[in-house]
Amino acid sequence: MNLSINNKVAYIGCLGVVGIISTEFGVIGILPQIAEYYHINIGTAGYLLSLFALTIALTGPFMVLYASRFDKKKIMLYALGLFLISNVGSAFSPPFWLLMVLRILPTILHPAFFSMAIAAAGKDASPQIQMRLTSIIIGGIALAQVTLIPFTTFIASIYAWQFSYVIQALVIMFTLAILYKGLPAMPNTEEKSFKNQLSILKRPKFIAGTGLNLFLITAWFCSYSYFADYLSKAMGLTDPQISYMLLLFGVMGVISNFLAGRLLGKYMISTTLFFLAGTFLMPFAFQYVTHSFFNISLVVGFWGVMYGPCFLIGVGYMVSAA
Repeated sequence: MNLSINNKVAYIGCLGVVGIISTEFGVIGILPQIAEYYHINIGTAGYLLSLFALTIALTGPFMVLYASRFDKKKIMLYALGLFLISNVGSAFSPPFWLLMVLRILPTILHPAFFSMAIAAAGKDASPQIQMRLTSIIIGGIALAQVTLIPFTTFIASIYAWQFSYVIQALVIMFTLAILYKGLPAMPNTEEKSFKNQLSILKRPKFIAGTGLNLFLITAWFCSYSYFADYLSKAMGLTDPQISYMLLLFGVMGVISNFLAGRLLGKYMISTTLFFLAGTFLMPFAFQYVTHSFFNISLVVGFWGVMYGPCFLIGVGYMVSAA
């Protein structure tokens, strides 16, 4: 695969990640509205996030290994197709149990999309180029946080939470069309039995990398999942102000993800330790911040910088260990 194709895969993968992450985390901004609509408490509504993450954690490694046997383009198309079904179904505000099922549905191929995109983009490239292309794909997470997530939260605050899913569905449809027309078939050229592939899960370095990834993302979910609810109830911010905070968080995440993508290829250990220290310090900052909009903005900006590269760091360790 030549470098121009690698770059194309990376940017299309980034666009796909924007759609996926806006679906995954877009619910954070509308969680209070969903709780009110279904007459449930915020903790129950939070299952939309926790069960999503738990299903990925339990099935992710096995689904990635199994999916690696097939054409990468097809797996990416199927993954986005599941997210499209999830968004379209959710926009009709079904019963809460069905909304939960629709949330869990795309988790089947969620990790496989990331894995296939990263593997296809990095094919035949040097380790440093691989890390740069990976940062482009993972950069879709921060890009979603700076574009779709605050935008859909803002639109939902004006109209209704269902509009958030409509917008996400349109983005997924656009990405599906670009992916279908823009990339060639990418069949698997290395035939390995599923049993042999499972041996990867026993490697100590891979286990350590997976453990780091697990704790990083767990910390990320535990704090970010109730972003809107915390800023609303604890800090007294309005819905439009919360959408601005989501935008700020995303902007700082884009910047730090860009820098981390270049630093990880050269200084993986020191870069990881730096951002880990930030994720440890951030919760303490919220304990002492006043209700000033400016001070809250400073803490949220710091939060975005330190949490932005979490996924990239975790993926970098797992890729280097596999």
